[in-house]
Amino acid sequence: MTSIPVSTRRRTSLFTALLLTALFSLSLLRVRVEEPAVTFSKPVIDVGIVVSDLDKAAQFYTNVIGFREIPGFNVPAAMGKKIGLTDSRAVKIRVFELGEGDSATKIKLMSFPDVAVTKPERKFIHSTMGLNYLTIYVGDMTQSLRLLKAGGVKLLVESPVELGGGTQLVTFQDPDGTFIELVGPAKKP
Repeated sequence: MTSIPVSTRRRTSLFTALLLTALFSLSLLRVRVEEPAVTFSKPVIDVGIVVSDLDKAAQFYTNVIGFREIPGFNVPAAMGKKIGLTDSRAVKIRVFELGEGDSATKIKLMSFPDVAVTKPERKFIHSTMGLNYLTIYVGDMTQSLRLLKAGGVKLLVESPVELGGGTQLVTFQDPDGTFIELVGPAKKP
């Protein structure tokens, strides 16, 4: 049996001591991971959009984008104030969905024609703070482009941007300037 040189044993002992010290230090700094305090009943969110012309926006989101209108609702003035969303103004909300049931994406369109609503400058997504664009995944970009063209929508790109794997992206704005990007495959006619 061969013996291990003293210098190698010292390096091994030093390395072992440093490793144990590091592990002990990390155990003292260890952050305890806990379950989230909030649980969610649905894996989707609904988005509310204030528009200048409710009928024009409804036509755009149904006929041009492909949302389906479902029953909306009214919020009385007192409730609008109570929940902190209006200054005692009643609001009619029209609801549109992609998909069906609890997993459907919903947008809620509303307008306040009796209020001088400030329209943000939306030249680019970095021009205004807050929610600035929607991403909608489509099953057929070719069909979506036909709908956009028929609706007179001006694209912000010269042609669909290739993302790879047959997926394309186009961007445009709704009638009030909210950016929308469509992402999906181009199907051949």
